[in-house]
Amino acid sequence: MLIVAGTISIDPAQVDDLRAAADVMMAATLQETGCHEYRFSESLASPGTIQIFEMWQSEEELAAHFETPHMATFRRVLENLDIRGRELHRYEVANIAKM
Repeated sequence: MLIVAGTISIDPAQVDDLRAAADVMMAATLQETGCHEYRFSESLASPGTIQIFEMWQSEEELAAHFETPHMATFRRVLENLDIRGRELHRYEVANIAKM
């Protein structure tokens, strides 16, 4: 299992532009094979900071995600935003248990 988590910081005035693209991206990605979770959410503490959380079954399925048409569309949206910071990390998880 892979987890991708982190943030993208943009101009707070552009959050609605990102939200529209992210809604489409999340819906399409959640239909992909191997995707267990895929969420964007705006930080309440830091306007313009978008928190990202993804769970993937395998490296191969995550790699396939980067080649999808909806990912290409989303990248074009990102190119038009004032991205002020980006910090994403990939974690390999051995076990998952409910708390």
